[in-house]
Amino acid sequence: MTTDIKPCNKTYTVGKWMPADRQTLHGWMLKIMRKAEASSEPLLPVVDAFKTFIETDPRAWMLFTQMFDEVSEDEAHQLSPAGLPQVRDYQHMLALINVIMTHAPEFDETGLVGFPFNAILNWSMATQGGWSGFLDERINQHIKAILNEWAVFLRSKESAAVLSDDPRSGWFGEDARRAMPTFVDDFICEPSLPHHGFTSWDDFFTRRFREGVRPIAAPENDDVVVNACESAPYRLAKEVKLKDKFWIKSQPYALQFMMNNDPLASHFVGGTIYQAFLSALSYHRWHAPVSGRVVKTRIIDGTYYSETLSEGEDTAGPNASQGYITELASRALIFIEADHPGIGLMCFMAVGMAEVSTCEVTVYEGQTIRKGDQLGMFHFGGSTHCLFFGPQVDIEFDLRGQTPGLDSSSIPVNSALARIISR
Repeated sequence: MTTDIKPCNKTYTVGKWMPADRQTLHGWMLKIMRKAEASSEPLLPVVDAFKTFIETDPRAWMLFTQMFDEVSEDEAHQLSPAGLPQVRDYQHMLALINVIMTHAPEFDETGLVGFPFNAILNWSMATQGGWSGFLDERINQHIKAILNEWAVFLRSKESAAVLSDDPRSGWFGEDARRAMPTFVDDFICEPSLPHHGFTSWDDFFTRRFREGVRPIAAPENDDVVVNACESAPYRLAKEVKLKDKFWIKSQPYALQFMMNNDPLASHFVGGTIYQAFLSALSYHRWHAPVSGRVVKTRIIDGTYYSETLSEGEDTAGPNASQGYITELASRALIFIEADHPGIGLMCFMAVGMAEVSTCEVTVYEGQTIRKGDQLGMFHFGGSTHCLFFGPQVDIEFDLRGQTPGLDSSSIPVNSALARIISR
């Protein structure tokens, strides 16, 4: 398969995870494809185990054959959304994954910080075979093992090589400094040390703001609810139901499934859900939206590459399926009994999207927290999160004049997001 393809420069909007310029995606995938074609290295053990599973399990064999066969052969699908030869079988998929496993994103690949694997699966995810396959628990177990292995590399000192001063590809090079001119002032780092003091790609990705960069709005006023993440408004829903058909076009929320049948879900029936998404280059730690006591925390295993068929083909994978994946994807729940009597029990939910499957909770049950305290973090990539409030909560949101959706702009973490209205 030739990779001598000219890039497509058409721009498109994809929720700030995949690149706005297709040439960026084209360059990244071209590099991966050429490495895979030239490589004589065997598959890594975790990737080889996935290959063995696909080739020995009849259901997996059927689904991974079907999902690629079902990608249309018409002119529009001869190339991927990146303008490169489309991945047409699972063997090619595994070869590309094998290369990515020892690859940390360079600066010119910033558009793929959130979803490098997604670029391989973009068309096949939207087929019937892809939809069925990526809902299969056993397939997700293999994907989880691959992503966990990749996370080990991203935490290794070898992954810090991209944190260089190379003018084009280094995260502290000329192009990066121009794109992030206030990085040193905003984030805790030490420019005099190698890699600005970051020990790995993951250490760089989960960087912290310096003291005072994101001040907590009205820290002593419990009426003010602050933004839990550096994130852009995606949806605001009221009178949410315990169960609903979350897989249909409108993707309504279904509390029972979002909270994985947790008995506390009943507290939020008829209440309000606010959902917002993080950019791939965002600050990725979570902070307490209210002061109170941590009642319960949960980590829920789930899907990684499932997207709703009702949205059709989505070049950015789960981008248009953010409501849908709140019921299915890997996620974390943190229930908080707020100090404000008008709030009572509320919940923060972090939702992993594709590669962003690691949700790390850093608080414990029974812990007293103040508004703005850290709750946890995502590792690697853009993602989405929800805040839940019960039906008794009279809350008014300030979305900075924006209509929630994929074109909204990020609201700073710890800034005022909503206010409790006292009657």
